[in-house]
Amino acid sequence: MKKTGAWLVRYALEQIGVKYTFGIPGVHNTEIYDELHQSELIHPVLVTHEGGAAFMADAISRTSNSIGTVLIVPAAGVTHAASGIGEAFLDGIPMLIIAGGIRTDSDKTYQLHEVDQHALLGPITKRTFKTETHADIIPAIYEAYSIATKGEPGPVFVEVPVNLQLFPGEVPTPQPFTATGQTHELDSAAIQQAAKKLYAAGYPGLFLGWGAVHASDEAVKVAEFLNAPTATTLQGLSAFPANNALHTGMGFGPAAVPAAENAFKKCDCMLAVGTRFSEIATGSFGVEPPKDLIHVDINPDVFGANYAAAISIEGDSKAVLQELLQALSELGSPKSDNAGLSAAIKSQKQAYTEEWLQHDSKGRVNPARFFNELRRQLDDDAIVVADDGNHTFLAAELMPIHRARGFISPTDFNCMGYCTPAVTAARLANPETQVVGIIGDGAFLMTCMETLTASSLGVGGIYFVFSDGELSQISQAQEIPYNRKTCSVLHAPKIQGVAAATGCAYIAIEDDQACEQGISKALDFADKNKPVIVDVNIDYSKRTRFTKGIVKTNLKRFSIGNKARFIGRALFRRVTG
Repeated sequence: MKKTGAWLVRYALEQIGVKYTFGIPGVHNTEIYDELHQSELIHPVLVTHEGGAAFMADAISRTSNSIGTVLIVPAAGVTHAASGIGEAFLDGIPMLIIAGGIRTDSDKTYQLHEVDQHALLGPITKRTFKTETHADIIPAIYEAYSIATKGEPGPVFVEVPVNLQLFPGEVPTPQPFTATGQTHELDSAAIQQAAKKLYAAGYPGLFLGWGAVHASDEAVKVAEFLNAPTATTLQGLSAFPANNALHTGMGFGPAAVPAAENAFKKCDCMLAVGTRFSEIATGSFGVEPPKDLIHVDINPDVFGANYAAAISIEGDSKAVLQELLQALSELGSPKSDNAGLSAAIKSQKQAYTEEWLQHDSKGRVNPARFFNELRRQLDDDAIVVADDGNHTFLAAELMPIHRARGFISPTDFNCMGYCTPAVTAARLANPETQVVGIIGDGAFLMTCMETLTASSLGVGGIYFVFSDGELSQISQAQEIPYNRKTCSVLHAPKIQGVAAATGCAYIAIEDDQACEQGISKALDFADKNKPVIVDVNIDYSKRTRFTKGIVKTNLKRFSIGNKARFIGRALFRRVTG
């Protein structure tokens, strides 16, 4: 049979269950867009920038059962989308990138958009494909999907030259996609050994990353069986419900909140699941896991990369934890409360929140009061999206997350601009679920035009913009050692003007007293499928535990001479102005 490449792309995407594509049409992909217009299964979404498209695709993969898919032009579309692709690559998020390519039936060079896209994307994708014939297209997309979703997930790129899209070619009768299960034999002996170590430990603890987010139920059962405090990484914040009595918070070292730091001080056996022990997860590598570290991950490359493990178990976290729970139950009864662990966690969490509430925000919005009110009004199954910045760690410390996949944020690639498009996509994929974004004003400026995408789609996302007029995470880092803020003070953006330009509702929350009504109004707009930008006059004067912790951790690593140099410079500038 003869089919155009564009038809073949559409068929393959429908077969693998793609529900949305994100991108911008151009001369090298308009045939595919025309085919998708006829699809009853796929909704092609026009964005304002391909960077936003990639962030949207990332959020689709994190919050739904469909793979996030980017449909872009070659060269410029690829470089624009690279930030979101890189985020997905380092965070382990499946993504499919479909791009056009220059004509391969021409002997001319210096064609429009003629660059080596595979060299560009090779370092930030699991694999790239260039289809040479019509018969290559469906198998390439099927294989790309399998690679993107198997093992440690990640983005995969497929280039379809424009001449293949335009003209029909001979192909075999297309076959439906058949998913093949990932067969991975678990090391039962290692799991039995791990169970014995955990059961014998006096103070076992759990540390969960994004790789454990689909095993949240099993993690709760293991923690409750062991009566073990449970901490998460930033990316894995939703892997364990914050309203469980054993939940301590993000991290477990000097950059963690007191409930977590204290609960893990005596930890003599740690079960770490789905985490690479990367820089943010460890508070700039400031943690000290116990010698009896049991590390579970789908990717064996992470074992021993930063911290030596006594036992390493390769496998899917859900399958491993199910077998581990069985092994634990065969060893004896669940452990009893170790000297009031749950009560201590609760007390220390309350004390930390109270410390924040007592902070004088001098007429601005106290972060703890904002998050207390937001948590009170949000449904348990709401999705909270954070960007990269000071607000990220405020949310991690002060905003309890109650459901798996209820919190997403850029983490290891740590890319600003993620939140606005991610909120739009998460709400698009979950129209009956409350979706709110916590965004610094600097991050908002990067991708705020994707609120136009939300209003054009009738998507009721809520964009809480924490406005303080600075790139606060950086300006705070500059303040003490430099006594100056270079290129970290913003030029007084008018957030209300963005709302007017993009068809969004606008609400201003100026102080603590306005939080209740402002959040309530925002939720009302969203319920009516009206996107709303909420300008929050936030107070950033109090530092998070994370910020203070990593400063101390890194300062300790300085030589005496360099400490003296930095401190001396800071004192000199403070005195001289």
